[in-house]
Amino acid sequence: MKVYISVDMEGGTGVASAKHMSDAGYARMCKLLTQDVNAAIAGAFEAGATEVLVNDAHGSMTNILIEELDERATLISGSNKPLLQMEGIDETFDAVFFIGYHAHEGNEDAVMNHTIYGTVITEIKRNGVVVGETGINAGIAGAYGVPVVLVVGDDVVCREAKSILGEEVETVTVKQAIDRYAAKLLPPKRSYDLIKAAAKRSLERLSEIKPHRVAGPVEFEITTKLTSMAHMCTLFPSVERRGPKVIAVKDDCYLAAYKQLLGCLIISGATARGWL
Repeated sequence: MKVYISVDMEGGTGVASAKHMSDAGYARMCKLLTQDVNAAIAGAFEAGATEVLVNDAHGSMTNILIEELDERATLISGSNKPLLQMEGIDETFDAVFFIGYHAHEGNEDAVMNHTIYGTVITEIKRNGVVVGETGINAGIAGAYGVPVVLVVGDDVVCREAKSILGEEVETVTVKQAIDRYAAKLLPPKRSYDLIKAAAKRSLERLSEIKPHRVAGPVEFEITTKLTSMAHMCTLFPSVERRGPKVIAVKDDCYLAAYKQLLGCLIISGATARGWL
């Protein structure tokens, strides 16, 4: 049984503020995040996993400490990945875990809520429904026929996951959101025990959890934070501009639509920095 783990950071154990992911706090949180991942790996192997692939999926994507990672797993590290937070997923996997995930931008007062590229995106709709990284990435897994069986983060993203993926998905709430930069946190030992148990349980219940398949055609409507971002995205002929800050991409294939979305985010980020 092959398990794929996508690892963000804002929803990790101990993280409550952007200051935790910069300066002196960053090293501490990398260690805690790696331990979150190890708890999920341990639970997966207890449930019968034979292979685990971990994808570092936050920021520079160099956060997980390879020297402290469970040696039974392998790690994808670094950026410039065509599937970004889902790089390495394919149809040979049996299940996906999302560790350290966060809610989409504007979803209540969730801890550090944003969608993929916080300085660029105000909102993303998929076929008319607002989605965040949980829904978007679950759709990538679903395109390969692989279910997301576990989501770990704050209480808001756990509710978001169940609303999109169904009540059957296992979730672990490692913090209760108070504000975008404040949370009521579980101590690491408690959260690790919960993650390990949920990881094992999710694989034991694998037959009950279905892939998140999105039928084509698939449309992503993107509201950017600056008009210049939407403007410059029209360099791609497939991009439709619907308003000063609103663009849309569409394709019959989910993965093709996602890659157009990602291309728009990349060019928007460059536009914001005045590179074009």
